[in-house]
Amino acid sequence: MSTTTSSSSGASTELPALGRGPYSRRLGWVAVIATFGGLLFGYDTGVLNGALGFMKIDPVLTGSPGAELSAAEVGLITSILLAGAAIGALVGGRLSDKVGRRRLIVVLAVMFFVAAVGVVASWNYEVLLAFRFLLGLAVGGASVTVPVYLGEIAPFEQRGSIVSRNELMIVTGQFLAFLINAIIGNVFAATPHTWRYMMVVAALPAIVLFLGMLRMPESPRWLVLQGRDREALDVLRQVRSEERAVAEMAEVRELAQIAREEQSGHLSEVIRTPWMRRLLLIGIGLAMFQQLTGINSMMYYGELVLQDAGFSHQIALIVNVFSGVASVSAMLIALNFVIDRFNRRAVLIFGFAAITIAHVLAGVVGTQMDTADPARRWLLLGIIVLFVFIMQGTAGPLVWLMVSEIFPLRMRGAMIGVTVFLLWGTNMVIAQVFPMLTQAIGFGTFFAFAGVNALAVVFIATNVPESHGITLERLEEHFMTTLGRSRRGAEAEEIAPDAV
Repeated sequence: MSTTTSSSSGASTELPALGRGPYSRRLGWVAVIATFGGLLFGYDTGVLNGALGFMKIDPVLTGSPGAELSAAEVGLITSILLAGAAIGALVGGRLSDKVGRRRLIVVLAVMFFVAAVGVVASWNYEVLLAFRFLLGLAVGGASVTVPVYLGEIAPFEQRGSIVSRNELMIVTGQFLAFLINAIIGNVFAATPHTWRYMMVVAALPAIVLFLGMLRMPESPRWLVLQGRDREALDVLRQVRSEERAVAEMAEVRELAQIAREEQSGHLSEVIRTPWMRRLLLIGIGLAMFQQLTGINSMMYYGELVLQDAGFSHQIALIVNVFSGVASVSAMLIALNFVIDRFNRRAVLIFGFAAITIAHVLAGVVGTQMDTADPARRWLLLGIIVLFVFIMQGTAGPLVWLMVSEIFPLRMRGAMIGVTVFLLWGTNMVIAQVFPMLTQAIGFGTFFAFAGVNALAVVFIATNVPESHGITLERLEEHFMTTLGRSRRGAEAEEIAPDAV
């Protein structure tokens, strides 16, 4: 039995079927260990959700007992990590090309551990910011390196599901952060340094990632790029049958050649080429609108928003776990029942439209209902959980997927790097501004989010191409001809999907 895969040149390569054996279990372990980088990504971005309430009154950070951090200072604790993540994402890809995917992940694990311990041991506000920035560098590096490592070591038949496990681990990390926050926040409610107990938990998966990756193989594609074909074949033999490993070396060599072509491209070429320039703008638009949904405002500040809705600090920590459950549940549904079954644009339009409605509802309930009415806080909780569920089942995974699909192979690395850098940059700005907005206009902030998401619906409907069921080669050819003539990228939906 064999499997047929199309090469970029249009030729077909007959590969033996994957089968099952010790090598499939080895591949499973590679995926589990590497995605601890995603787990750390999720935990370190989600833990602030419950920790900020304690951090803002910690006298070690405020400088004096009874004082509180300002809204701007609270926002900076979050946004400094995102600034580091933007830089980490921008340089992470190029570093992994030089030192290797596995080696960089090992270094990132050390950075995760040092940063987690440093944050916990911070003796003033400025030291806290420095270690949060270091943590951001690790988060950004992991956000680009782990998916690349998984994609290069996975067989093409399982590449989508294996790479998607990283996204699942990210939301799982956020859920665990909410759950641990709820437990620690209620057990140590009267302790000034409660937030430090929440933060130190992140050191444990960093140790697992470090020790685990020391025993994992390097990416076979990267090894071929270095001219180390024998080592690449040895790696493939660990995660494939002997027959499949030998046959797949030809595919790996072809991918290595594509990577060399990618490295020869420069962003100046993208700017000069109309169709690539337009695709870059579409990718940037998708990335920025994804962050402008406000999802990470809920991931970072959800517990504070729930306090504003009328819940006590301890109860807010507990009910905030519902958002984590909704996030993981929606991601599982999206990965199993949505992503490969429906058109990308249709799901995105539905998602952003539903998100717009959720923001309007939150704004109306938050601003118009009597704050003394107990129903108000429960309605707001329900709307927030619904918003998280819709977002993580539609725009959350689909934007990342489309950004990985629409860019041409030769320039994909550079274009994704710019797009993810601006995604983190937008995330950083929102994280900094959100506490000040809610302090100034309260739940009226949700009306602003609603307006932006309504614009996202228009942007997607008029500019974003369809990529579902179409090979990357046909997409690239279509974009080159249609966008080169300045026609709308949405015309891609007119292509008949290729058989797979």
